[in-house]
Amino acid sequence: MSRAIPTVLRSNHIADRARGPLATVLALVAATALAGCGSTHSSGTSADPATAIPASAALYAGATVRPQGTQQTAALAAGKALTHEADPYLRLLGALQTPGSPKLNFKSEVASWLGPHAGVFLASLSSAGSLTSLLEQGLLGGSSSAGAFPFSANGVQGAIVMDTTNTANASSFLAAQAKHAGAHSSSYHGVSYEISSGGVAFGLVDRFAVIGSESGLHDVIETTHGGTSLAAGPGYSKLLASAPSGALAHIYSNPASSPAGGQASAGSQEGILSGLVGVLAGAHAANISLVPSAGSLALDADTLSSPAAGASSGGLLSADPQSAKVLGELPGESWLAIGLGNLGTNLTQDIAGLRGLTSLVSSGGQEGPSVSPLSLKSLLEGMIAPLNVLGASSAQAKHDFASWMGSGGVFASGGNLLELKAAIVIESKDPALSRAAVSELGAQLRKAGGVVAPVSIAGTEAAIGVRLTGLPLVLDVADGRDSSGHTKFVLGFGEASVKDALAPPSELSAAAPHTAAAASIGEGTQPSIMLDFPTLLSLLEGVGLTEAPPLSKFVPYLRSLTTLSGGGHELGGGVQRFRLVLGLQPAEG
Repeated sequence: MSRAIPTVLRSNHIADRARGPLATVLALVAATALAGCGSTHSSGTSADPATAIPASAALYAGATVRPQGTQQTAALAAGKALTHEADPYLRLLGALQTPGSPKLNFKSEVASWLGPHAGVFLASLSSAGSLTSLLEQGLLGGSSSAGAFPFSANGVQGAIVMDTTNTANASSFLAAQAKHAGAHSSSYHGVSYEISSGGVAFGLVDRFAVIGSESGLHDVIETTHGGTSLAAGPGYSKLLASAPSGALAHIYSNPASSPAGGQASAGSQEGILSGLVGVLAGAHAANISLVPSAGSLALDADTLSSPAAGASSGGLLSADPQSAKVLGELPGESWLAIGLGNLGTNLTQDIAGLRGLTSLVSSGGQEGPSVSPLSLKSLLEGMIAPLNVLGASSAQAKHDFASWMGSGGVFASGGNLLELKAAIVIESKDPALSRAAVSELGAQLRKAGGVVAPVSIAGTEAAIGVRLTGLPLVLDVADGRDSSGHTKFVLGFGEASVKDALAPPSELSAAAPHTAAAASIGEGTQPSIMLDFPTLLSLLEGVGLTEAPPLSKFVPYLRSLTTLSGGGHELGGGVQRFRLVLGLQPAEG
């Protein structure tokens, strides 16, 4: 047996640790160890849980739970760097605690039967938040009460599916858990299992240990009895064939499989995970793989391209080469830079992705008074407010705004509020329409409660200043020409931001961080997103937001990060990849 299991899944220790949605998501992607089969090349006796999961699953998370060799070394190094704990996966065993179960002991109860791979599947994306809750319980020391286990008759429909190396020992474990839950015997298609009064099912199906809802267990039985499995599904198999080597974990999302009305709202707990997936993949089927190393965590979001010529790839982070081109033209001193391709077509989807990010970092509720006059949630919502107007789906909005939009970019520079320069800059394909859009956007923002006044900015042909709730600075909306004579529409924090957007002193493509970002992404891909975490934290600290809930929960994890670099390209065969690379601070000790 690999020595990784006592390190990755062991002990009954529960130590206090910061919790929160960001920590949960980082835990989800960094250690999805009760979620599936991120690797398919372990020992020859291993079985892939995706072969027992129905092709109709809307969400499947998978990982190698008993990594070996270099994969084990990389997983432990990345986990230690991110959490600053000697045993970063200490609490994973808690995710197996079902109603009535006492704390589990890995060595005596699990080690003798758990195989290399495990998986979790959900029937609907609307219950995606329950997957993060399940992993928060195990990874972050959350409640181990009966209510924490999500699968039940009236709860989440799906199951945890684990490969086994010893079916007799696995059966004994399931029987003991079922007894704690007060379960009784039942059967389906000739397969015996235990079901509790609350609808939690325990069963050994072929060589897989299954714990979940009764319908989830039935799905596994039907799949192993000849039903179409996720592994055999054309979308899943195509994406897995393109997955990067060395992946410790992966999340497969198929929005088309989720029942009508099954999408979660961005602001709900359920919307946190689906919002993250939406940012990376849009509305397309996607496989998001985690590749850890000693110095970084890489997330490869592979999506199936639309067969329609020129169709949008969807997602805030797409493989559009225009995105990388735009980023390279942004100011060279930017510590945040994002390139966005073809906003006229993609802005609505991009805004949906931004809303997903907003819910990701601002959910979790307030925990005491804030020490800052600013609110992270109101700040983000204030920034998105003008974009909501520009990306409205009405015919009038499409004529007034989307019709003239080309590619766009977002940048920020300066390490404190006084020095901050930040703007959204959009290329205009129709100067007359984009010039008229300045006053039209101002009128819409005035109706929404903003205070609008004309301003004069050198180099622009139309400009207004807008004060919006939640934003500490005046937002200048302007239309002007850059040094090459191209018309651009700018939403900037102050006159200096607008001037840098139109005529940057230097361009990011010639800056050292751009070269470093391209090297970290690899595969010949140019960056379309760059972020320096220490500068971001310094800015947030300057206005007191790092001490304000819910961001205060995230800060220990953010301090573990150095940079974020991302870029996309076509893999061929109808598959696109967007790679995000999180640089990690060296682990202490």
